[in-house]
Amino acid sequence: MAFTGKATYDSGTTLPETHEDITDLVGIVSPFETPFLNFIGDSDKPAQSTVHEWIEDALNPRTDAINGAISNTTDTTVSVDTGTRFRVGDQIIIEDKTLETMLVTAISTNDLTVTRGYGSTTASTHADNAVITIVSSSELEGADAGSDRSTTRARESNFTQIFEDIVNVSGSMQSVNNVGIQSEIDYQTSNRLRELTRQLEGAVIAGHEIAANPEGSSTIRRTMSGLMHYVSTNKFQADTTGAFSGTGTALTEPILNLLLKQIWDVSGAPTDYILVNGHQKRQINGFITPVTRFAPSDRVFENLVDVYDSDYGRVSVILTRWVPPHVVVAGSKSKIKVMPLAGRSFQRFPLGKDGDSDRFQVVGEYTTEIMNEATIGMVWGLDTA
Repeated sequence: MAFTGKATYDSGTTLPETHEDITDLVGIVSPFETPFLNFIGDSDKPAQSTVHEWIEDALNPRTDAINGAISNTTDTTVSVDTGTRFRVGDQIIIEDKTLETMLVTAISTNDLTVTRGYGSTTASTHADNAVITIVSSSELEGADAGSDRSTTRARESNFTQIFEDIVNVSGSMQSVNNVGIQSEIDYQTSNRLRELTRQLEGAVIAGHEIAANPEGSSTIRRTMSGLMHYVSTNKFQADTTGAFSGTGTALTEPILNLLLKQIWDVSGAPTDYILVNGHQKRQINGFITPVTRFAPSDRVFENLVDVYDSDYGRVSVILTRWVPPHVVVAGSKSKIKVMPLAGRSFQRFPLGKDGDSDRFQVVGEYTTEIMNEATIGMVWGLDTA
């Protein structure tokens, strides 16, 4: 049996006897693994401030949407959501199962003047909110230079969070023959470190900074934001139709592929991980069930998907306890870093001795850098029954 006697300071009746005949092994039954942190690995740099900042940039968008249906094939004005994305000379196509190409000849705020049926294509009607793709832009020979289209870099930030716990071991506990361990202080430090690292993984995935005064104070705890907090562009609620607009559906391969496609549509980074809890991992494993075959001589039943090779990237399926059961998160490993504040990685400090025990503080301060949130996607509201 595993040794379960209290190791930190307590009444003498709970201390183990020195003559116990027990195997020198202490079993840890509580979950402490941190698979996502292991997947990410160590950062190549520390944070230099409690407010960690980084710079993001993006290329000019190549898509927009129609603002108002085009019901006449002779209309030469197309209203769009964001006219600044277009230039005179752009060839555009509308992604609604037609092959019409248009040429932009003038722009007035969000109204494009266009040549319909450009290049001998057939003019068609188009529905409101249909996606417009800019194929390419062309210039006249000898024309004056156009206007600058440089993008503005954005400064993003996250806050560091302090993770702390206390080890308190009595003098008696340090003197007796503790079964299964060499040093009670080191053993308890190891357990507290496991717990703090487990908390760190939870914060990296599902942490949120406080809405007011996120820099913290003597009365306000400073907390970091994790992946789920940052997702906005590709944040979807599951739907029984396979789209993203409702609740209560089971995770299917079409839904997972739709999430990966959404990320691919708006970002340039390859998706290489999927984070799931136990139930959604079983759902992904079930993708291969209909095509799995076994011979009569087979003695091992395998129904496991650790890597999902999709059209939008080869992704590692990471089973972690710290994702909510109804959520699937996908993203790019290259766009996330978990880093300590400089000189503040997990470490143990002795505290002042004020009695017959030795006290230590196990403490670390960390933050998460999440570059380009559009490279992350999340589906929530999935069935967990």
